[in-house]
Amino acid sequence: MFTNTTETQTYNGWANRATWNVTLWMQNDEFLYNTAKACVTYCETCDTPYDAFIRCMNNCQREVNGDGFRWDDETINRDEVNEMMKDL
Repeated sequence: MFTNTTETQTYNGWANRATWNVTLWMQNDEFLYNTAKACVTYCETCDTPYDAFIRCMNNCQREVNGDGFRWDDETINRDEVNEMMKDL
């Protein structure tokens, strides 16, 4: 008998491990948290909060978080991160 099961590719409720990791850092590091909140408030109309956050991290030469994940990693689900940032 063959059972067809669909395996989800999520990680702790997030789209993947990279998305989970960057949101974890943003919510638990005071500097990153305050930067993320400021990016939500002050991002330009043609920008998303996460794009503004990435630009801030690149400007202060913090392209990688404490676990080695790049903020601009292509596998990060930006929609999920933007939603999380709006809830800060």
